[in-house]
Amino acid sequence: MSAFDALVRPALVRIAAPDGGYDHDGDRYWGTGFFIAPGWVLTCAHVVAEGGSAVWRSEPAVGVIWEDGPTTRRTTGTVVLALPLPDEPDAPPDRWPFPDLALIRVPGTRKASCVRLSERVPVLPASVGLHGWSRETGELGVRHVHGTLNGSDGKALVTDGVMPVEGCSGGPVVDDGQGVVVGLNKGRGPDGGAVVPVTALRRLHDLPGGEAMAEALRAHDRYHLLSYHSFDERPDWTRAQGKLPASPGPSPGVRTQLYGHFAELPAPTAPGEILDLIDQVKAWIRDDDLPDALEQDPRTWSEGAGLLRGLRAPRRDGVRDLELDAVLLYAAHVVRHVGGRYGPRADIAGLTHWIVDKAGDADRFLRREIDRLVSPGRPAPLSVREPRARADVLLKIDKPVYGRRYPWQVKLLLDGHTVSPLHCDDRGVERSRLRETLREPLADALRRGDSGPHLAAVEAMLPLELFDEPLDTWRLEPPQGPDEAWGTNLGQRRIVVIRDVRRHDLEPAPEWRERWEAGECGPLHAAALRAEVPDAGMDAHTARVRRETWAETYDRLRDAEGGTVPVYCGPVGSGDGLMAMNAALAAGHPIALWRTGAHDHTDCAEFHERADRLLADADGAWGVRGRVRSLRTRATDPAAGPEARAAYAWAQSIAILLDPPDRPPYGGPLEVPSLLGEGEQ
Repeated sequence: MSAFDALVRPALVRIAAPDGGYDHDGDRYWGTGFFIAPGWVLTCAHVVAEGGSAVWRSEPAVGVIWEDGPTTRRTTGTVVLALPLPDEPDAPPDRWPFPDLALIRVPGTRKASCVRLSERVPVLPASVGLHGWSRETGELGVRHVHGTLNGSDGKALVTDGVMPVEGCSGGPVVDDGQGVVVGLNKGRGPDGGAVVPVTALRRLHDLPGGEAMAEALRAHDRYHLLSYHSFDERPDWTRAQGKLPASPGPSPGVRTQLYGHFAELPAPTAPGEILDLIDQVKAWIRDDDLPDALEQDPRTWSEGAGLLRGLRAPRRDGVRDLELDAVLLYAAHVVRHVGGRYGPRADIAGLTHWIVDKAGDADRFLRREIDRLVSPGRPAPLSVREPRARADVLLKIDKPVYGRRYPWQVKLLLDGHTVSPLHCDDRGVERSRLRETLREPLADALRRGDSGPHLAAVEAMLPLELFDEPLDTWRLEPPQGPDEAWGTNLGQRRIVVIRDVRRHDLEPAPEWRERWEAGECGPLHAAALRAEVPDAGMDAHTARVRRETWAETYDRLRDAEGGTVPVYCGPVGSGDGLMAMNAALAAGHPIALWRTGAHDHTDCAEFHERADRLLADADGAWGVRGRVRSLRTRATDPAAGPEARAAYAWAQSIAILLDPPDRPPYGGPLEVPSLLGEGEQ
């Protein structure tokens, strides 16, 4: 056995019925799992599904058996997180969908041996060992095979030819070149084994109760720091990694110490909080603001440090270990960020002293930057940005294709100029399924765009017929408890604006630019989007009133003075409202207000008056966004009294067009990755 085969072996567990550990023939043995930290076992969801509905009710219905030297130990555990859950708990599917993960809490296992998890996806191809318990040869025992991870189908990793032994589902896959667990055995595919990457654990953070995943990972990092500092004669993962051929970047010992310090800090709230610091570090190290080609999704401070592996900076050739410099600078940014956000509640003294000590051999520029970051009361150094959201989110829905199916894309808009694609479907979905389909892609993008308390805005680029889609009322998070009625929807918590997808396909017209320049700084005032006029050739006192034609609306709005904002007391996705909005867009108007609800409002005069007051009080175009968000919150407050509800009734279902002409150009939909070989078991 290799050093890592020997380290994996005592961390392996058999997953069985609660009393299955006494079944010497293995008839009640379900599969394999492994300790990732004292008290925590990881396996596949399809393995624990053998226990039926009791498993999904969070009962202690999972037997956990492992070898502690010559002693076999048995206990029971509780599944606290799993993804996905079965539709029918007592009749699980034949093939379990990705990611097929289950986290088990196992009390009373403080002295268990644990594996070392990777904090990033492996570099392919990678030589790996596949480990687990099996009875394939007749007797239940530990088995392992070695092979190569050589590809991915977009979600799962795939081994080249080598198959996991039957019964090893849920067991660890170890990267022999890095000395870390990079995945779990999921099952067998047509040409090799299917492996769930450990980075798929990030999805467990987003489930109700997902803080258990963060707790387990902190315990994992503490365990390896204690093992590294222990006088125990047993081998540990950090020292075994240190015997591998040296590679650039922090040594295994440095990473273990750093991650142990990170484990004592308050956890980050969202990936964007980590990515914002990573962006700042890379910009300082590389001396440029170019974004990475692919967006990442880290959930812990340690995973953030892992994203700096392999960092390149052509302008700093010849500098000492660039990756180590970047990791130390990142750690200093974490200290400043956590200290500023949590104050005395965050114990950052130990990490601060460690960073200063490890940076002793760095060049003076890096040492000065780190000193400015970690010293209380010092002005912000050059590598610190003004606090803001890391990115805004672009939702683009195109005109329907294939009948009534709307293609869509979800992207990040970094720094107001750079677009980073995340999710798309060029085949499209029907309008009735937009909310259901876009819920998770939008939630994922918002997690990456948020930075602490600074929340990403949503800019929805829509065809005119979808302008009344009530995006602001969507809820992206699952119910969190009995007080769900008090939860916020998208438009209450965030800025949500509409943009016109059609006119962004062309070079902006001069009148569009001119109107944006006038409205961006204000002042703003309201004008009717659609007006009524007397019939031509009739006496003004006796003429019948009729609605404007498209040409009349266009002519009036084209001649309106700068800062004019069309306002409409009704929907604009159909009928007269659609005709008038079409004319306003043709006349170059970048801002408009309307109601997405049904017609037949009796308070339209009040709506126009209040909208005009709102615009006059706003600090230019950008200032309107926050005021509309506030109105959406007040107008739907379930605790408000009758007077308060009446005061804000005019703002119910209010929508805003905020469409600058010089936002980035947008290309067509990206290729959609092929789906997983869904859960080959």
